[in-house]
Amino acid sequence: MIMTIFLQSLSLRKASVFLFFYFLAFPLHVWARPATFLQDFRVTWSDSHIRQIDGGRAIQLVLDQYAGHTSRGHKYLFGRVSMKIKLIPGDSAGTVTAFYMNSDTDAVRDELDFEFLGNRTGQPYTVQTNIFAHGKGDREQRVNLWFDPAADFHLYTIFWNHQHIVFYVDDVPIRVYKNHEAKGIPFPKLQPMGVYSTLWEADDWATRGGLEKIDWSKAPFYAYYKDFDIEGCPVPGPATCASNRGNWWEGATYQALNAMEARKYRWVRMNHMIYDYCTDKSRYPTTPPECVAGI
Repeated sequence: MIMTIFLQSLSLRKASVFLFFYFLAFPLHVWARPATFLQDFRVTWSDSHIRQIDGGRAIQLVLDQYAGHTSRGHKYLFGRVSMKIKLIPGDSAGTVTAFYMNSDTDAVRDELDFEFLGNRTGQPYTVQTNIFAHGKGDREQRVNLWFDPAADFHLYTIFWNHQHIVFYVDDVPIRVYKNHEAKGIPFPKLQPMGVYSTLWEADDWATRGGLEKIDWSKAPFYAYYKDFDIEGCPVPGPATCASNRGNWWEGATYQALNAMEARKYRWVRMNHMIYDYCTDKSRYPTTPPECVAGI
């Protein structure tokens, strides 16, 4: 949980590195591909563990036993956010590299998570997605990535409109969460969310349920981020932006997966999904309602 992570970073019981991206412009909707990261985010905690590389067009997050960082900025409501990430190579067990959106509203928070769970050398990297809506989370799904995400940069995208939320890996949809408010299922649509990237220790749960602990002799650990891109409604910003159905992300083309995306989605689910809260009867003897509502 984000509050837990924040408190642990302050006490240094759990090493962590936090970034919060923010934009300074306020048009009807925002498109940006920053020239350098320092133009679009600020560091307010442990800036020694964040390094600019490639002339400022990319950053390196560093995790060791003493790291900690957090920062604040503007938020967005609907749109698309993406980042190219290269994960920790080799033995990364017990670490979590994350890219997510968060409303930062505690008990009623909305949150959309990409969490990359570290592994032992030679084991597949797992990406966990989770969705909080109106304060309710525990909607984890896990997919083993079908490539080595530490060998090169790959694109990770969160797409969010009034109809659905889609998580993409290299333009392959791996998760869809539809808006079924008409059936009493909460959907994030009222609270703007900030964009975060983090690198932190979570060896109490991240790798094989906490059985594999972080090996600090392998530290420092490095994760790389570049080509941050967002197009959405900034908050504060024009009051009519989020409700404007003329925004491109609200268009008819984006109301559901297209035929090609649907085939890719089924392929991921059939071949690479290793955990789905929807089918975990030990946690949910009664299937959660959003799981039977369809995509």
